[in-house]
Amino acid sequence: MFRLLASLLFSATLLFGATAQSLVQWMDYSTALEKAKTEPRLIFVDMYADWCVPCRVMDKNVYMNPSVASTLNKKFYPVKLDVDSEAPIVCDGKKETTKKCFSDIWELNVLPSFVLIAPKGLSILTVTDSMSPQEMLMLLDKFLEKEKEWVER
Repeated sequence: MFRLLASLLFSATLLFGATAQSLVQWMDYSTALEKAKTEPRLIFVDMYADWCVPCRVMDKNVYMNPSVASTLNKKFYPVKLDVDSEAPIVCDGKKETTKKCFSDIWELNVLPSFVLIAPKGLSILTVTDSMSPQEMLMLLDKFLEKEKEWVER
């Protein structure tokens, strides 16, 4: 009985505990906006919350995938934003809290969510869905197909 309980506790810790170091080189949102001004690239924003179980699954299964991490690190400026944060950021030209950007500016209400931001700081589109590494790679490829057009925004 003790072994079963210990095994269940260990499994729960792996799934819901602190996430492993990500292969994605996440950067600060303000840093990404600054970098995008001089070296234009799309900004990929992963919206998350500590209480969001699907977000933790994405961290473990998607962002730890070498192909996904490589694409995000080389072709985008990857950013993680906590939806519960009261920290101020500039979203679509307005200085608001991350929480307000999530719900009021980007009109999101579900996690996990992703926001694609043009180098000039305007949101291009939002996606709300959990996905596999393969689905994420397909989504990132679709973003890159439209990159030239979107970078001009």
